[in-house]
Amino acid sequence: MVVASIRLLPSPFLSFAPRFSPYSYSWRCRPSSTIPFSSIHSTSTKGDGGVVEFGGDQTELIFLGTGTSEGVPRVSCLTNPLHKCEVCSKAAQPGNKNRRLNTSILIRHPGSSGTHNNILIDAGKFFYHSALRWFPAFGIRTIDAVIITHSHADAIGGLDDLRDWTNNVQPHIPIYVAKRDFEVMTKTHYYLVDTSVILPGAQVSELQFNIVSEEPFFVHGLKFTPLPVWHGQNYRSLGFRFGNICYISDVSDIPEETYPLLKDCEILILDALRPDCSTSTHFGLQRALDEVRKIQPKRTLFTGMMHLMDHEEVNDSLAKLLESEGLDAQLSYDGLRIPIRL
Repeated sequence: MVVASIRLLPSPFLSFAPRFSPYSYSWRCRPSSTIPFSSIHSTSTKGDGGVVEFGGDQTELIFLGTGTSEGVPRVSCLTNPLHKCEVCSKAAQPGNKNRRLNTSILIRHPGSSGTHNNILIDAGKFFYHSALRWFPAFGIRTIDAVIITHSHADAIGGLDDLRDWTNNVQPHIPIYVAKRDFEVMTKTHYYLVDTSVILPGAQVSELQFNIVSEEPFFVHGLKFTPLPVWHGQNYRSLGFRFGNICYISDVSDIPEETYPLLKDCEILILDALRPDCSTSTHFGLQRALDEVRKIQPKRTLFTGMMHLMDHEEVNDSLAKLLESEGLDAQLSYDGLRIPIRL
């Protein structure tokens, strides 16, 4: 086991007191007529899986997964003889953008040696399937670091699958994780934290755990600023800002202390579970749009969508907000690949 502290930068946001909000703990839907979900045309990025050619020194962002913990399609929907779920039926088709695995992104950032550093945010229980689909497609071989947002299964359930990399590609993988989530891992992934319990001859992921606080830290020369948020009552999750990109995948409420860290955000990637309401642990689309109006990023990509969110229908409706309000917001999708500036 390797557990290390890492270099931190000073931050004025040292306290993070619980803030009770009607949004955080209520699951009841509130009707809204802000967005009509009626059209069928998509305005998402063109191309198969978002594949575009970038220069060798270009930083890029790849969406490995954009769905919920259970994923889309749901098996229960595909086997239901009494009701056909349109989104899950579409998602079962090859290449359909409604097919969504656990929420995760990969940052490909040029390193000093001319190669790219591949920095993964979250490795959930479907990580193997995401990597199988997108790593060969985009020529990704190494995982140079993993940053964890929180310790739910859809964020850490794939840590065991990292053994393929540490057994066959590289000697180890650094993991950057908050102390509270590391403590969860000592129970859920005890054999990865303390490898002395492994029987002789067995192989597991070789991970180097680095404990982070809620202050900025560096990973392969790239600065990450934690964005503390609530993910249900008294449960803290972290978003991250790198450059002018702000990533918040699991959120039910944003505390006032975090908003200054979101200032001048160029691309906001934000949780939006369902079209009609928020839940006790996730933003619904309407609440997410309210946050976009408050944060005022140049562009927004929503993530973490369940099977009630049809990719083409929702994106067509969101496109109307660009005309009416100047809001540039769309749903992301698995395999979306975009160039970014850091």
